[in-house]
Amino acid sequence: MTTLMIQGTTSDAGKSTVVAALCRWLARQGVSVAPFKPQNMALNSAVTVDGGEIGRSTALQALACGIEPHSDMNPVLLKPQTDSGAQVILRGQVHGNMGALDYHAYKAEAAESVMAAWRALSERYDVIVAEGAGSPAEINLRANDIANMGFAEAADCPVLLVGDIERGGVFAQLVGTLTLLSESEQARIAGFVINRFRGDAGLLDSGLSWLTERTGKPVVGVLSYLKGLLLDAEDSVNLGGAEGGGKLRVTVPRLPRISNHNDFDPLRAHPEVDLRFVGEGEAIPPGDVIILPGSKSTRSDLGWLKAHGWPAAITRHLRYGGHVFGICGGFQMLGEWVADPDGLEGTPGNTEGLGWLAINTRMVSGKQLRNVTGSLHLDGPENPVPLTGYEIHNGVTTGAALNRPLAYLDGRPDGAISDDGQVMGTYVHGVFDRAEACKALLAHWGLRSRRAVDYQQHRLHQLDRLADQLEKELDTDLLRRLLKLNGETV
Repeated sequence: MTTLMIQGTTSDAGKSTVVAALCRWLARQGVSVAPFKPQNMALNSAVTVDGGEIGRSTALQALACGIEPHSDMNPVLLKPQTDSGAQVILRGQVHGNMGALDYHAYKAEAAESVMAAWRALSERYDVIVAEGAGSPAEINLRANDIANMGFAEAADCPVLLVGDIERGGVFAQLVGTLTLLSESEQARIAGFVINRFRGDAGLLDSGLSWLTERTGKPVVGVLSYLKGLLLDAEDSVNLGGAEGGGKLRVTVPRLPRISNHNDFDPLRAHPEVDLRFVGEGEAIPPGDVIILPGSKSTRSDLGWLKAHGWPAAITRHLRYGGHVFGICGGFQMLGEWVADPDGLEGTPGNTEGLGWLAINTRMVSGKQLRNVTGSLHLDGPENPVPLTGYEIHNGVTTGAALNRPLAYLDGRPDGAISDDGQVMGTYVHGVFDRAEACKALLAHWGLRSRRAVDYQQHRLHQLDRLADQLEKELDTDLLRRLLKLNGETV
């Protein structure tokens, strides 16, 4: 077994896409490969084949490998609930809630889960491509580090350091990061990758030569900016939709604790959908559909909606014939009450909902984690539409509105749809991923189109674009030596 780790000079330097590219490139050569992220902080997650929960980007990398995502691939997942606290997921299951200082002290114990998961994964695959988090030069977080060099040292693996030239100062990024590492960590850096370059790469030649002379480290390659690349983002919400807008106008409030915003990627990719995220201080535009997204803190985000004028905007929107759709936490918000007596998402208490569906939700311990298969029933049970997705939630919802479910999942009802068909909700994430379901929902909202986006095929196409780029622009001979694919090491 061989492990290669990809670290970055900053958050969003491109670590996730470089790991996905490596995984896809290796899988296409028939190499048994799996992704691994020791620690991740994200509100975008996926359900694994073993009934656990991992970061969404790691699940995408598993797809690049051609394998099912497993909880061993991301043994520590932190899901922020406040600015200073998060839910801690260990090997796919909820461990508890911790403040930042408490978790910092807990990392020495979390390291045991990280290394156990890595060893278990290493027994099943020949190559592990690991991904760091943030930057290894965050010296305030170095004690008991498990996300970057702490793991690389424990696993005794080489590291490639990625810098984002689009941010500017890429040579300072790379040299500065290297300088702040210890001598043993510096020795572990096997080379540099420069990401998101636009223009004539020949203009970089003198800088690349200087970088190698200054550090003694090779530049593995310069990855050019890929236009139109649309893949599951780790944290940041892409604010735009398809270029040129579209016939159907969809508005999504950018909640402070928005979760699984990747639900909207198929709409972003649809050429006839104009998708807009609206944040604090931004005017709520007119549109055809308002979609309330998932939330890690449903009651808190419900309060944010009320404070920023969304209830009045939704009332006006529905009066003029618009549609409203809630996903998971957004579905809960559409009801009459959200109760959290045990304080699972914050201070115990009840919060009045938006009141558009006759449902009530109570937060209970024991998170629902499952992949689901079923059908949408937009026009009643006689016209089912195939649906796939996944559930990640704590709430248990009851009420009269559930008597008209939106979907059936593995034989049980899910969600609700109002009598006039204007308001509906579901617990299913990934509801737009399957082409048939996406097309049916858009048609219900007024977009009668022959076009459909098969988002799973879209993902695979984008992953192949990344692998093709890696083959062309990186030193694949050096990569093969690092991965011991030719029976030799660097």
